[in-house]
Amino acid sequence: MSFLWPSMLLLLLLIPLFIGFYFLLQKRRRRIMDSVGQLGFVQAESGREPGVRRHIPPTLFLLSLTALTFALARPQTVMNLPRVEGTVILVFDVSGSMAADDIKPTRMEAAKAAASEFVERQPPGVQVGIVAFSEGGLSVLAPTNDKETLTASIKRLSPQRGTSLANGILVALDTIAENNGQETGSDTPAPGVTPTPVPEGKYSSAVIVLLTDGENNMLPDPFAAAQTARDRGVRVHTIGVGSAAGVILEVNDYRVHTQLDEAILKQISQITDGTYFNAQSEEDLREIYENIEPQFVIKAEEMEVTSVFAGIGILILLIGGAFSLLWFSRVP
Repeated sequence: MSFLWPSMLLLLLLIPLFIGFYFLLQKRRRRIMDSVGQLGFVQAESGREPGVRRHIPPTLFLLSLTALTFALARPQTVMNLPRVEGTVILVFDVSGSMAADDIKPTRMEAAKAAASEFVERQPPGVQVGIVAFSEGGLSVLAPTNDKETLTASIKRLSPQRGTSLANGILVALDTIAENNGQETGSDTPAPGVTPTPVPEGKYSSAVIVLLTDGENNMLPDPFAAAQTARDRGVRVHTIGVGSAAGVILEVNDYRVHTQLDEAILKQISQITDGTYFNAQSEEDLREIYENIEPQFVIKAEEMEVTSVFAGIGILILLIGGAFSLLWFSRVP
């Protein structure tokens, strides 16, 4: 146990003084009783002598003062508390194909609307980060529980160009590592350099939610990136945004057919022990987010227990006062 204001514990030195003062009062009381003993009052009342009961209320008052003194010092202790916590990285595909309108109004707008609702539903113990990827990956916002900032960042996302699923996953893993105080770097080391391995399962409380149509057309290999996530204990839930039939999209005066690639998304989620979800509409996306919940964990936390000591002190004080009033019709 530790104390925020340990200097207040010096007040405990007054307790022995109170005890000594109480014994002096008892000696004075006995002298008075002896001086009037010849009048016969002591014998007459001897059958009603309270005995040890006389000392119970003062003892309780002293115990109460001790507990209240500890409360003044603001004690802290480590307690195992259940709480909802974790890190969720929302990884948005912002490639040009996300502008397709097979999900109304577009794939991108539907994903952004559902993501904003997901952010609003998260408890304070869950931090949400945002990563966007097209040809490369970019950490848009580090994990935070500031819902206003998260929603604003989601609204600013817009379709860009190509698609690299691996870059999205790798940037998300770097974001998780940085949030846990780890140094990050490229997951593809320079020739001849042996990277420092990350302990297996180190980030098991973190989850990546990958929102994409799955049309990967750039390196690195997304399956290798998924294996890296698995090695770090991070599950990747993949959400397929779009339809299997696809739609014709006009890009720079060119007509391109874009469709959902479920096979690659299913394999990524399978590698990482995640779950694949198919979203055919904005309503489907909302349902999917409702099934992605952080877990309850038991975490040791140092917390202030001032109120506990204060409550105990007041309770003992009330009990002592009740005994004193019941037995002696007074408060000592």
